[in-house]
Amino acid sequence: MTRRPAGQDALPLTTADGARVEVRRSARRTRTVAAFWENGTAVVAIPARFTAAQESEWVHRMLEKLHRQGERRSRKGSRQPATDTALAAHAAALSARYFGGRAVPTSVRWVSNQNSRWGSATPSEGSIRLSDKLRPMPQWVIDYVLLHELAHLLVAGHNAAFWKLLEAYPDTMRAKAFLEGVSFATSRGLAAASNDSEAPDCRF
Repeated sequence: MTRRPAGQDALPLTTADGARVEVRRSARRTRTVAAFWENGTAVVAIPARFTAAQESEWVHRMLEKLHRQGERRSRKGSRQPATDTALAAHAAALSARYFGGRAVPTSVRWVSNQNSRWGSATPSEGSIRLSDKLRPMPQWVIDYVLLHELAHLLVAGHNAAFWKLLEAYPDTMRAKAFLEGVSFATSRGLAAASNDSEAPDCRF
């Protein structure tokens, strides 16, 4: 099996939301084409005998399929995980998709006493806590905070290795900007704060 980024001879190909695309050619694969997510990369598996034109056609076709599947999942999962059990299940799914399942928390729960942070993790215990101030926010923001804390189970500090992990999530920069905006507005009285005038720490 050979692996290479799609569009190696041209500009690197990415999905609509900016995720990396990798094409895998396999001599064992004679007719079928498959596409799946692996550690934040969209992988398209094709037969080794495909021509460049066939590869281009099928890569774009399968990326469209992945996109539609993602939209369907988003619609089905538009309700945010309300319970700790649902939140833990969602965290496991995010870990599998973006970190290859390497981040395995022992507990994930909503908390109401976390006024200075959006989320926190205790790597020695494997526990993750999310501030309930996140509940009214978009799901992609909550997903970012969950991934941020999951990454801390793998890398304790905010070093280059830590941020490298979060590159797999295409909404990282957008979510960071969103949270920074919320903190800015709240600290200046431009938005109503929940039970607390202190904006959560935004080192996210």
